[in-house]
Amino acid sequence: MTNDEFRRSFRFSFHNSLGLAVYSCGIQKCPPLHSWGPAIRDHYLIHCIVSGHGTFTSLGKKYDLSAGDGFVVVPDRIVSYAADRKDPWEYCWVGFNGADAKRLMEQTGLLGRAPVFHSGDKKLETLLQNICNLTSSGPGNEARMESALLMFLAELMDRFGRSPEPHTNGYDYVQKAIKFIDYNYSMDISIGDVAASAGISRSHLYRLFIRNVSMPPNEYLMRYRVNKAAALLETGRLTVGEAAYSTGFSDQLYFSRVFKKYMGIPPSRYMAGSLTEGGEERT
Repeated sequence: MTNDEFRRSFRFSFHNSLGLAVYSCGIQKCPPLHSWGPAIRDHYLIHCIVSGHGTFTSLGKKYDLSAGDGFVVVPDRIVSYAADRKDPWEYCWVGFNGADAKRLMEQTGLLGRAPVFHSGDKKLETLLQNICNLTSSGPGNEARMESALLMFLAELMDRFGRSPEPHTNGYDYVQKAIKFIDYNYSMDISIGDVAASAGISRSHLYRLFIRNVSMPPNEYLMRYRVNKAAALLETGRLTVGEAAYSTGFSDQLYFSRVFKKYMGIPPSRYMAGSLTEGGEERT
């Protein structure tokens, strides 16, 4: 694949417990028969086809798509897609996930129907390209990317979505629980405390987190704490032990094991890498 065919793509390394975060985005002109899958993704992925033709297969059904069409990849669903032999497609895409991703996708109306859509104009493509134009590092641009993603999802809601019935999926309880975690993650809180803050049982909280966040509440809390600790380590002002205690871990050895599980490297190496890179965004 040449640089002309693959003009822009990246992936952030840790945003699993944020409300909404861009994982990757790009604009790709595919060679003939270029394909992906059958396989699964761990996040949502939306493609808009700029030109050409190709096929998308999901749940055993194959769709022939062309310019103006789009398709949605849902986490943990086996899919495949391939460019046409004679007229291969060019598409732009965005990959994302987070605690709010499923709720927002449900509001687009694209989850309860065929995983393809037709835009009819260039607006969705333009909104996707706006996300791709904001790929440099820094918290300001990251916030702008999330804002641009919300604008894209809002347009999908306007075109294909419908207002959800209030309180039908228990997301209001999940919001209360997430807010409690946000305010109290640095203290010695348990999942029982989180459930009590939302006014429901632990078992009910578990079911609602699986339904709305796609992970158990204890994993959400752990990921949240690890991401907060990583942000503290990146500043270079705290030791590993200080970052651990500041994010609710009373045992530094346990913190190191959990950190490595979710971040892939021990906190000491993560901190050293942050200082070496001068705070630049990891890809």
